[in-house]
Amino acid sequence: MALVDAQQARRVLDRLVGYQISPILWRSVKPGLSAGRVQSVAVRLICEREAEIEAFKSEEYWTLTATLTPTEVQHLFPAKLHRIGKKKGEINNYGFRIDEARAKELAADAKTQAYLVEKVQKRERKQKPVPPFITSTLQQEASRKLRFVAKRTMFIAQQLYEGLEIGSEGSIGLITYMRTDSTRVAQEALQAARAYIKTTFGEEYLPNRAVNYQTKKGAQDAHEAIRPTLPLQSPADLKPYLSNDQFRLYELIWMRFIASQMNPAIFDGTTIDIQAGTYLFRSTGSVMKFQGFRRVYMEDERESDGEDVNLPDVKEGDTLNLRKLEPKQHFTQPPPRYNEATLVKMLEAKEIGRPSTYASILSTIQDRGYVTKERGRLLPTDVGRLVNELLKHGFPNIVDVEFTAKMEDQLDVIADGKVKWVETLGQFYPAFQTALKEAPDRMYEARKAMEEQSDEKCEKCGTNMIIKWGRYGRFLGCANYPECKNAKPIPMGIDCPEPDCDGYLGERRSRRGKVFYGCSNYPKCEFSTWDKPVPEPCPKCNAPFLVEKTEKAKGSEVVTTRLACRTSECDYTK
Repeated sequence: MALVDAQQARRVLDRLVGYQISPILWRSVKPGLSAGRVQSVAVRLICEREAEIEAFKSEEYWTLTATLTPTEVQHLFPAKLHRIGKKKGEINNYGFRIDEARAKELAADAKTQAYLVEKVQKRERKQKPVPPFITSTLQQEASRKLRFVAKRTMFIAQQLYEGLEIGSEGSIGLITYMRTDSTRVAQEALQAARAYIKTTFGEEYLPNRAVNYQTKKGAQDAHEAIRPTLPLQSPADLKPYLSNDQFRLYELIWMRFIASQMNPAIFDGTTIDIQAGTYLFRSTGSVMKFQGFRRVYMEDERESDGEDVNLPDVKEGDTLNLRKLEPKQHFTQPPPRYNEATLVKMLEAKEIGRPSTYASILSTIQDRGYVTKERGRLLPTDVGRLVNELLKHGFPNIVDVEFTAKMEDQLDVIADGKVKWVETLGQFYPAFQTALKEAPDRMYEARKAMEEQSDEKCEKCGTNMIIKWGRYGRFLGCANYPECKNAKPIPMGIDCPEPDCDGYLGERRSRRGKVFYGCSNYPKCEFSTWDKPVPEPCPKCNAPFLVEKTEKAKGSEVVTTRLACRTSECDYTK
């Protein structure tokens, strides 16, 4: 009954928050919005990350990489400048905050030095497998490896759990229950996995005993980990009976489970320190000597671990020949925007909400228009930023990360039978009632504080216009409101390029909250573009403005921005 009471408290708490705050947002912003004890914190995390990115000041730094070889044998290998005198690199121990002139000066001096091996360190390193999936880790890994959104992952997992027609065997449930926070596994499943590993890969891949993983503190542990119900049936055996998405997700679950019961991978790691006058260069590498569990599966964010770098066999005091010394310019990067996988990971790390709710939360914050997705990354819309600011001022506790995590702890205490659920809600509700009464005034003050003065003059009354926040995001409104009700999109100082149109370009939002740029004379003029216009004429073809093009290299988190001509006939770019 304590578990039932905890669930009852959670449901009542969520309804108190959602049902009573949402109507205030309808009146303050627009109908159809919603607030939630967990979803509002998720939006806040995304807004705060975006604020970090906008406030980030990129700094220049340089690395120096030497290409060296032993004198007796030709074996080229790289080594990065690690220290100058007693000063270590400031960026990952290798990058130095210097300008180009200083980097070239250091490189020129380092080229004149003799390169001697100062120290060689060798050690064996083991990499252990990760536990079988729980709900949150399944969503994260399916996002990274399969590019599935959380909602899609859970939908397909539900199909695998409920059962599929497997030839003459009939309908079979292929995985255990997919809403779980426990890594516990039934003994018969462990025995089946061990039998498969021994038969398929050999005894060297099989630990002496079954591997049991520690379930995290506070987990409900109502169901075992997500695993195949029939470990001896490989994905290849079932492929003819599954759709492509079903097969890919089943394969992921099966491989993760089998790998969790295999021996660690083993690497030989080597670090070589090379002295060159006052400069210390360092080269590190590791070579896999036993695949272990990696023969079956590797967690996506750890795939670069143990990357093979073949270093020569050298000893202390050996002389090395310098073949090349290359200074390279870099710039520090802002923290990356969340994607669905990293947001789920953050929510779980901060103990906010339950894994079973993450998929619906991610869907809700996008469906409500608080967040949009670009290149797989989550960005707050203007409406999302506005709602976040209003809730921060109107209900500071509700969207506070620490408060929400502590409330989860309180629910766990109820589940342990140590506190009555009515007592916990009784402590919460009086302060919440007071906040409900004071919220409208606080939200109004917050909204006024977000307004900014502009240089734009109102064409109706001549007063300066103000950048305001409305139901569709930012716009220009007359400072004389309500006497003058003139309002318009924020101009960019760029005239509409369409012939015979006297409009100008401004930022707009699609129905799903995505930013685009369109003409102020819409719907009379339907000109629009997804690329941000820049008020700078093209030096090659004299087009009236350029556009920003953003691109991300495959496999990289770094987004690069370049300016390009708006016309497809011109290839100007910078």
